Parts: sequence; structure tokens; C-alpha cells
Amino acid sequence: MSNPIFQFGETRPEFDVPVLNERAVRAAAGILFAGALITFMQAFLLGNFRPTQIFVIAFLIDFTIRLFVNPRLAPTMIVGQWMVNSQQPEWAGAPQKRFAWGIGFLLALGMFFLMVVNHTVGPINMLVCGTCLLLLFFETSFGICIGCKIYNMLPGRRAQLCPGGACELPPEPLDRIRPGTAGIVAVYLALMIGVGLKLDTGPVSTLSAQRAAATGDTSPDRCVVPAFAKFLGHEDKWKQHNNCP
Repeated sequence: MSNPIFQFGETRPEFDVPVLNERAVRAAAGILFAGALITFMQAFLLGNFRPTQIFVIAFLIDFTIRLFVNPRLAPTMIVGQWMVNSQQPEWAGAPQKRFAWGIGFLLALGMFFLMVVNHTVGPINMLVCGTCLLLLFFETSFGICIGCKIYNMLPGRRAQLCPGGACELPPEPLDRIRPGTAGIVAVYLALMIGVGLKLDTGPVSTLSAQRAAATGDTSPDRCVVPAFAKFLGHEDKWKQHNNCP
């Protein structure tokens, strides 16, 4: 088994194509999804785009190493492998992953020029961020590589060693969607919607705010915004949560 520094995937004698450990790939996707979601919400809810800019640079560096050096040396892949070290590797074909990660690299490159270089904020950012979140979510949650499916649609391309044998075998009939199981999901969603409509729509307050209301505490010191809330740009929300003017 040869694994030089500049190589995409591991060469193993039992497989005809280079392979990657799918468990580490999914773990790395989860790490990136968490970072992308946190920074996206910072920008969307608080108007703070600095975390997003930092994440875009980190994402771009990580994918540059994955594609042009070696996935084993990419920071998120290293951490992902650490997290699944106790699990049996699940080998998946590397060629389709390279194509899928190429899509991620292009999205990251576009965001780098939009947000870091040109400081552009607009609908295109939302579209690119939403696409990245979708791709990462499907990868880490369901083991579905959307980019790999696109790879399979290209002329002369055929992915091998897909997770769960998805490329080689059709799904078993028992795994298909059936009216009974679909009905369970529909009833569950309807129940949750009903619960949401019936719940008290009044403001939700913190325990400290409830205690202050119960004791009649109106001292000005109670409404001094703490440093952590100021640092997060969360002053108005903190006052709202603590029933402060």
C-alpha cells in the first residue's frame, strides 16, 4: 500500500480505484457543517460577517489541501479521522469524491472573492451559503454525496465503491417508501404543527427575568448588559430576554 504525500486517496490492493475512509469524510463534513451553520446564523441574525469571512478562508484552505495535496493532510479530515479512529473504516471510491469536493472548492473560491476580497453582501451570498449547507448536511447526516451523484451523470463516468453499496445495488424493496411509514411521518408532522399552534405565544423569558418579575426587582443594576452579550452584539436580545427596557 503506497501513500505518498501528493496523492488523492489511498491505493489498496483489494480495490481497483483509490479509496477514502467514508467515516472520516462524513465526520469532516459534520465539522464543516457546524462551522458553516454557526457563522451563517451570525451573519443572518446579527449582521456580523467577520466569522463568515474567517470560515470561508478556513474552508478554502482545507479544500485546497484536499484537492491539490492530500486529503489525509487536510485539517478537518485529520480531526475527522481522530474522531472515528475506533471504528472500522468504510472504504469509498475517491474519484467521485474529488469531483464533489471540486464543487465545494469552486463555491468556497466564489465566496472568498465575494466576501473577503470585495466585501460583497447580497442574495448571491445566501444562495452559495445555502448550497454549501445543503451539500454538507446531506453528506454528514445521510451519507449522501450529491456531488457524487452529479459525477455519475457525466458521460463516461461511473462511481465505484459508494457508501452502502449505493452504486452497485438497487435499494431493497423493504427500504422503499411505503404508505404506512409515510403515514407515520405525516401524522408526526401534523402533531407537531398542532402543538406549535396550541402553545402559549407569549414571550419566553430567562429564569432571572422570571425571578425579577416575581420579586418586583426594578433596580437599574439588574439591567446592566454583561460583557459577553456586548461582545456577541447581543445587547438588544439580552435586554428582551431579561425584560429590561
